[in-house]
Amino acid sequence: MSTLTAAARPTTTLPRVPTWARRAAAAVLWVNLPSAAWRVAVVLGIPLGLRESEYDAMLLPGWGLLLLPLLSLAQEGLAWLTYGLIRPWGEVWPHWIPYLGGRPVPVLAAVIPAALGALACTVYGVLLVWTTLHSGMDIAPWGQWIVNACYLPLVAWGPLLGAVTVHYYRRRTRP
Repeated sequence: MSTLTAAARPTTTLPRVPTWARRAAAAVLWVNLPSAAWRVAVVLGIPLGLRESEYDAMLLPGWGLLLLPLLSLAQEGLAWLTYGLIRPWGEVWPHWIPYLGGRPVPVLAAVIPAALGALACTVYGVLLVWTTLHSGMDIAPWGQWIVNACYLPLVAWGPLLGAVTVHYYRRRTRP
C-alpha cells in the first residue's frame, strides 16, 4: 500500500496517457530486446548456429569485442527514450538538468527527433529484415530461425514510435 497522499503522488502534467500509448511505448522496449540479447550472446560465445567464420567476422579483435554490447546498449537506450513521450519527464525537464530543470519541454524538441527516429527505425527495420532474410550467412538452419526470431520484431519499432509520437504531439498541442 502506498503511503503517499494524493497531493504528494507524482502526476503527469497534461491529460492522462491512454492505455494503448503506454502499451505501444512498452512494446518498443520488447521488440528491441531480442536483437540486443542476440548480439550479447554472440559476444559471450553462446552457440547460435553460426559457423566459426561468422563469429570471426562479427567479433573484431581487441576493443572490437565491445562493439556489439555497446550497440545493444545504445539500441535499448534509444528505445527507452520512447517512454519520454508518455511520462512526465518528457513534458517537463527533470529538476537535475542544469538551466532547464522544471521548465516545459518544447513540443517540437521532442516531436522532431522522435518523428525522425520513427522514420529511421521504419527504414532500418525493413532493410534489416530484408538483409536478414537474404543474408547468405554461414549458419545452421536452426540458427537462421533464431536470427529471424530475434530481428523480425524490429520491423515494429518505427510504426510503434510513430504512433506514440503522433499521440504526444496531439496531447501536448491540444487546447
